[in-house]
Amino acid sequence: MRKAGIWAGLLCLSISIGAWAQSGASTAKYDPKELFHPLFNMQPGNDYRTGSGAPGPRYWQNRADYKINASLDDVQNVLTGNVEITYTNNSPEDLPFLWLQLDQNAFADTSRAAKTTPVTGGRFGNANFAGGVVITSVTVEQGKSKPVAASYTITDTRMQLRLTEPLKKGGDNLKIRIAYSFRIPEYGSDRMGQQRTRNGIIYEIAQWYPRMCVFDDVEGWNVLPYLGAGEFYLNYGDFEYAIDVPWNHIVVGSGELLNPNEVLTPEQIRRLAQARQSDKTVIIRGKDEVNDNTTRPKQSGRLTWRFRCQNARDVAWATSKAFVWDAARMNLPSGKTALAQSAYPVESATTDSWSRSTEYVKGCIEFYSKYLYEYTYPVATNVAGIVGGMEYPGIVFCDFRDKKSALWGVTDHEFGHNWFPMIVGNNERKFGWMDEGFNTFINMLSTANFNNGEYHNERATMHDVAPALFGPVEPIMTLPDVQQSRNLGILAYYKPGMGLKLLRDVVLGPERFDYAFREYMKRWAFKHPTPYDFFRTIEDAAGEDLGWFWRGYFYENWRLDQSVKEVKYVEQSPQKGALITIENLEKMAMPVTVEIQESSGKKTRINLPVEVWQRGGTWTLKHNSTSPLRAVIVDPDKVVPDINPKNNVWRSEAN
Repeated sequence: MRKAGIWAGLLCLSISIGAWAQSGASTAKYDPKELFHPLFNMQPGNDYRTGSGAPGPRYWQNRADYKINASLDDVQNVLTGNVEITYTNNSPEDLPFLWLQLDQNAFADTSRAAKTTPVTGGRFGNANFAGGVVITSVTVEQGKSKPVAASYTITDTRMQLRLTEPLKKGGDNLKIRIAYSFRIPEYGSDRMGQQRTRNGIIYEIAQWYPRMCVFDDVEGWNVLPYLGAGEFYLNYGDFEYAIDVPWNHIVVGSGELLNPNEVLTPEQIRRLAQARQSDKTVIIRGKDEVNDNTTRPKQSGRLTWRFRCQNARDVAWATSKAFVWDAARMNLPSGKTALAQSAYPVESATTDSWSRSTEYVKGCIEFYSKYLYEYTYPVATNVAGIVGGMEYPGIVFCDFRDKKSALWGVTDHEFGHNWFPMIVGNNERKFGWMDEGFNTFINMLSTANFNNGEYHNERATMHDVAPALFGPVEPIMTLPDVQQSRNLGILAYYKPGMGLKLLRDVVLGPERFDYAFREYMKRWAFKHPTPYDFFRTIEDAAGEDLGWFWRGYFYENWRLDQSVKEVKYVEQSPQKGALITIENLEKMAMPVTVEIQESSGKKTRINLPVEVWQRGGTWTLKHNSTSPLRAVIVDPDKVVPDINPKNNVWRSEAN
């Protein structure tokens, strides 16, 4: 999901809180017994999730496989579909009922989402649209029995199926078949919708079929309603889906196209083959061909596009008669290749905009495949439309108006989500920071890498952003739908992202952090980690007890303020050394770097671990000086988010 509004929010918070920070010296609030509490993070592991943060020997998760058929009515803007879900119960419990998600119901003007949308609206607002799913039939097939009409009840965005016989534990499965339809919203909470262009509507279609809720070992059925800000928690499985559209449409979707010979022209098939061998972007359908009927294999009626996406948590797609289409090869670490492609309107087909999109897709996915885990889908598609930025397996939706660094940034961010949460499937509805924040962190590395840092412009220091990081009242560990809307950008994206940067740059170092981060990816690929699983994996793989960091930075909103308290010479003689006392004034703590500048020009740096704060809020160190001190600076490189940097410097009165 796009990082919309983060920078504006950061600026406002920096101004307001920066004024607070400079208004005067704060009184010491630090208590080491709180920060280094021995029982924090002491929940025991079990056979499902171990104390080390790894999946246990009895870890399980249920599975949902989907076969979907859908048809677009581009006159009435209605989607009609049917889905067959094969649901497998790998849990140790019999299930007398099942829960499904009907997310389109959020777009009804009578929904909880509509009723909890403020009158001022908002990015995820839902109002004044009589949408929602119309269910025409639901059947269940268990064992060798014939399909029977299901007993079900719908509550807002959830459907409960009440089974005649429980679905047995340990691998039993059943088939659910649902026929449905819905009106396509013009703007569906920045997740899907319609964009009108000079050559036709671009339909970006997501949350478009009934999806199984997750039943897990943490809380059983996860049935939080879909209100807008909280995203998704989904099962893994295989998907086969068919999209029936008018003859003149181009369809792109998650996974691989199964029937190119039926829906593409011989020339387009030839160009695609060329793109699969090319590191440079190849035009599949140019902007001068959009209104050329010969770019379609038939000139009337309808076409059905068939796709398959394996070991995925979801699928999405887009269709339009207005698409320009290009593609290029992506080179993966194993030697395999995949296809990067982009679909966009003529209005966006400029060299400073979407004509570079495929280059951006290729650049970020190749980076993440090396840094984290190899990309797992055969195709990666960027679609230009009404959605400002939203991610799905193998396909993302970005704003058709974006250009230059804005287009790189949103493309990079949305495809970063193919690692979090597409590969590592955390519960986004509760812990949005586990994908948005992690993704924000890896975006910093990717941007620094892309095209020799073309869009890398990291001027702000941690001192600059500290007021914004600590501005919200809520801690990171707050549900997205509970956070104040203005704080979502900080708490879900920026603060956790900068937290990982702090771990990598300051606490652990790049080598230890990267090893532990990759271990987390490897352990939880295509599984469902909790925050505890992440915290414990990082600690175990890096070899560091980080309870103080998780508590102060993630569970609380504790600020950091480290200062130089006092400088004295031993026996009042600079040649005998200096005693330097530093102080931790706020409730958070971090390791400390102290730079000592002598009048002789000599500079010395002393790096102190966080443990200097375990017994109290002050620490005195001896520096073997040979001349009078000119200055003492705490955090000279401004790498920790100190809320009040004015007290970080001591200068000699003799200067």
